[in-house]
Amino acid sequence: MKKNILSLLYGGVVLFTLPLSLPAQEQAKDTTLTRTVVVEQEYNPDIRDAAKVNVLPRIEEPTVSKKAVEYNETLQPASRLPIGTMRPYVIREKQGKTKAGYARLGYGIYNNLDARANYLFTLSPKDRLNVTFAMDGRNGDLDMGEGMADWKSRYYRTQARVDYLHNFKTLDLNVAGNFGLHNFNLQPDMAAGKQKFTSGDVHIGVASTDRNLPVQFKAETNLMFYERQNGLSYDGGSALKGMRETLIRTKADVWGGISEKSGIGLGLAMDNFFYDGLTYATNNNAMNYTDLQLAPHYLYHNNGWNIRLGMRLDVLLGIRNGDLLLDRLLPTPDVKIQYTFADSYQVYAQATANQQTNDFRRLEQINPYANLPYICTSTYEWVNAALGFKASPVTGLWFHIYGGLQALLNDIYAAENYGTSSSHMSGWPAYFYQDDIYNGYAGLDLTYTYRDIVTFSGKGIFHHWEDEASQAHLYLKPAFELYLNLDVRPMEALTINLGHEFISREGENPGKAKSVNNLYASATYQLFDGISIYAQAENLLNKHYLMYYGCPAQSIRFLGGVSFRF
Repeated sequence: MKKNILSLLYGGVVLFTLPLSLPAQEQAKDTTLTRTVVVEQEYNPDIRDAAKVNVLPRIEEPTVSKKAVEYNETLQPASRLPIGTMRPYVIREKQGKTKAGYARLGYGIYNNLDARANYLFTLSPKDRLNVTFAMDGRNGDLDMGEGMADWKSRYYRTQARVDYLHNFKTLDLNVAGNFGLHNFNLQPDMAAGKQKFTSGDVHIGVASTDRNLPVQFKAETNLMFYERQNGLSYDGGSALKGMRETLIRTKADVWGGISEKSGIGLGLAMDNFFYDGLTYATNNNAMNYTDLQLAPHYLYHNNGWNIRLGMRLDVLLGIRNGDLLLDRLLPTPDVKIQYTFADSYQVYAQATANQQTNDFRRLEQINPYANLPYICTSTYEWVNAALGFKASPVTGLWFHIYGGLQALLNDIYAAENYGTSSSHMSGWPAYFYQDDIYNGYAGLDLTYTYRDIVTFSGKGIFHHWEDEASQAHLYLKPAFELYLNLDVRPMEALTINLGHEFISREGENPGKAKSVNNLYASATYQLFDGISIYAQAENLLNKHYLMYYGCPAQSIRFLGGVSFRF
C-alpha cells in the first residue's frame, strides 16, 4: 500500500513538470499508472483604478536657434541710463576748490605802479566776505608839446573795499564799505600845487531770491562822502578851501508777472545832495538838491518777441534860502522792441532815456584837474532812438550793426573859459561847463572766437555832434572811434594780447585836439600752479595826445610784474 502511495506522488510531480519541459506533441502516452491532465484557463485579470494610470507624453529635447546680436547705437545722455546699470569702480572725484586769494605787483618806467590784492573768505555756506585792496599810479615827465616845458606829473590812487553777503531763506543781504584816496599834483602855474580827493561810502542792499514769490524786488541805500582838498581857483588866484559832498543814494526795483508771458515793474531812484565849503553857486543852481526818477514799465515775451513799454519821469527839487523849488519835471520814453528769429538773429528798435549823475566821483573820471565854477546838475539823456541788428551766422562769430540819434541835456565838458575862444588850447586852468548837445551815430561790433585759442573783437563808431553854443564843447568829442583787440593762446600757460585804440576828434581846426592813437600789447605766462608773470606796453607808436583836457598821455611805457593765486 505504501508503495502505491509513493508511486502516485511521483506521478503527480512528473505531470506538473512535463508541460514546462516538453512540447505537447512530445508528451508520453497515458498508462495505467500515469495520466496527463491538461488544464487551460483564459488569463484575464481585473485591474483596479485603471483610469488613474497616467501616460506621459513623449519628451523631446529643446533646441536653440542662433540669432545675430543687434546693438542699440542711438546716443543717449548718461542721465537716461537705467538706475540699476553697473558702474565702474573708480576713485571718488571731488570738484576742485577755487583759490580764494589773488595778488599781483607790477612796476615800470615813469614809476608806473600796479598793485592789487583780493581774498574771499567763505565763513559758512551762507556767509561770504570779500576784501580788496588796489593801488596804481605814475610819477614821471609828461611832454606838454612844442614851446612848453615838460611837466613832472604824479598821480596815485588807493582803493580799499570790504563786501559781505549773507543768504537768507528768501533774500540776500549785502553790506559793503569803500574807501578811496587819490593824490596828485597840478601844473606849476596853478595856485594850489597839489590836490587830494578822499572818498568813502557805506552800502546796504537786499534782493529777493525765491522765484516762487508773486513779486520780486531789490533795494539798496548808500551813504557816500567825497572831499576835494582844494576848491576854486580863478585866474591863478589863491585856492579856496576844500569842498565836501554828501550823497544819499537810494534805488529800488519791484516787478511781478501778470501771466506766463507778461509782467509789470516799477523802478525808483533818488539822490539827495548836500554840500559844504562852497562860497557861492552860479546860474541859479541849488546848493542842496534832490534828483528823483520813476520808471514804470510793462514787459511781454512770446514766440521770440521781447517788448518793454514804459516811461521815465525825472524830477529835480532844489532848496534855496530854505524854500523847496521844482526845477525840472521831464517825462522821457522807455520803449524797446526786440524780435529773435532762427535762434541766432535779432532785430530791435528802441527809444530809451537815461540819467548820469554828475557827482564828484564822475567829475573826477571826466577830468580830475578841472575846477568847479558851480554845482553840476545831472546830465539827462532824454532820448536815445536806435535801430539794430544782431546775428551769429556761424559758431564763434557774432556781430552787431546799429545806428541812432541821441539828445543830451546839460552834457558836461571841461574847457579853459566860456565862449568859443580857441585859447583853451593851452589847457590851463580848466573848468567844468554844461550845455545841450545832439549826437548822431552808427556803429559795428564784431567778435570771433576759435576753440578758445584765438579771440578777436572789433568796434567802430561814427559820430556827428551838433552844438551851436560852444566850439569848446566839441574839442574832445570823438568823431570816429575804432577799438581792435586780439587774444591768442598758443599754449595753455601763455596768453598774448594785442590791441589798438584810435579816436579822432570832432572839433575843427584850430581847436581840434590830436587823435588818440594807442597801440598796446601784453603777455601772461604761468610759471607754476598759481604763479604767473606778466608784462604790458602802451603807446608803442609813441604818439602825443590828450588823456584829459590839459593832461597829455605818457610816451611809450612798459610795466612788468608777477601775480599769485592762493
